[in-house]
Amino acid sequence: MLIAYVDDIIITGDNHHEIEKLKQQLREAFEVKDLGELKYFLGLEVARSKEGIFITQRKYTLDLLKETGKLGCKLASTPLEPNWKNKEGKEEHPVDKGMY
Repeated sequence: MLIAYVDDIIITGDNHHEIEKLKQQLREAFEVKDLGELKYFLGLEVARSKEGIFITQRKYTLDLLKETGKLGCKLASTPLEPNWKNKEGKEEHPVDKGMY
């Protein structure tokens, strides 16, 4: 006996008839729940507009900041300028870069 569990799947294309045909075939073979238009998938938020499709990880990032206690931290521009040097002071004990 073979048991397969597929948690998520995205079906996309420009031929709506073929997409519906494939979805029907999947329904006949498996228990399927159609969640409609893609909004969130594997940590990615998907939004559509007239300008195109936009993909972000805003929710994932906010959850990560909350989990690590960094949600209220100040923003910083990134990436830093090339050859940027921290002028606030030098560390008393330099970091061993080889450890990382």
